[in-house]
Amino acid sequence: QVQLVESGGGLVQAGGSLRLSCVASGRTFSSYAMGWFRQAPGKEREFVAGISWPGYRTYYGDPVKGRFTISRDNVKNTAYLQMNSLKPEDTAVYYCAAAQDLSRRSAEYNYWGQGTQVTVSS
Repeated sequence: QVQLVESGGGLVQAGGSLRLSCVASGRTFSSYAMGWFRQAPGKEREFVAGISWPGYRTYYGDPVKGRFTISRDNVKNTAYLQMNSLKPEDTAVYYCAAAQDLSRRSAEYNYWGQGTQVTVSS
């Protein structure tokens, strides 16, 4: 089992920045790809970004390319999502997740955090 705990969400004005963190515990963090997903009210869960183990490959969803950056610190067992130039449409609950291999598909992720709310005001 891998336990994931997100933090760093909050309320920010459009154009601002936030950095989300996801701390992993339990089974070794080092063998898993990490992903960030988001879900807005009334919408399906959406892939945001993913990073392979140990961090050589990254994927991004089209809406966040050029604005968000995913990274990981394998010593601290933590994944990060740096979000810049935030827009109101980025408002959602953001979830981190762990998978055996890097993927854009939520079904490939075995472990999920509880989510952290990000709200971007206009």
